[in-house]
Amino acid sequence: GGWGGDRGPSARAEAPTGDPDRTVERPVREDQALLYRLTGDANPLHADPDFARAAGFDRPILHGLCTYGMAFKAVVDTLLDGDAARVRSCATRFAGVVHPGETLRIRMWRPVPGPGPGTVRVAVGAVERGDAPVLAEMTVGLGRR
Repeated sequence: GGWGGDRGPSARAEAPTGDPDRTVERPVREDQALLYRLTGDANPLHADPDFARAAGFDRPILHGLCTYGMAFKAVVDTLLDGDAARVRSCATRFAGVVHPGETLRIRMWRPVPGPGPGTVRVAVGAVERGDAPVLAEMTVGLGRR
């Protein structure tokens, strides 16, 4: 698994069933990848069209962690009234690319009622490409404040 031992089985999040409880759309600014570079990630894949083409993309792509952050913020704002302190864990599988200027469709399924706060299930797609998956198996584990 990269550290000299067996990788072991990969646990997969259960796919949500039924219609989402909430769906929101978030536009990605045309200059979002350039702004995200201010975090210190200067990978030319996100800014240089020639480099992006050489890597097999028709244009620069958004940083995966930027996409993840936008989706996570949408969950916190939409289902948790902006209270990120209620989050205990988060995970996702990067399933596709996002291009600056596209729109993210973020579908959220509230936790099934039970003894604990539960886990929000999330799926994120790119609207302009037929809701092509960009984040899959995203989960946001909740805790009590």
